[in-house]
Amino acid sequence: SLVFTGTLAGMSRAEAKRAVEARGARVSSAVSARTDYLVVGGKPGSKATKAEELGVKVLLEDAFLELLGEG
Repeated sequence: SLVFTGTLAGMSRAEAKRAVEARGARVSSAVSARTDYLVVGGKPGSKATKAEELGVKVLLEDAFLELLGEG
């Protein structure tokens, strides 16, 4: 699954969620041991700290957009 934190500059969080789900992935609201990626926008919150503690892969927004083919 994938979780977002911070403010995304390239699209709204709702648009990002739709784009991820359209590609068959699941979006979650909280970071857990089952989270595959945390996408980090501007001013990330406590989710970034939790992801680091759990060893979750972190993607900056630019890398996320590239993966979607929109960057």
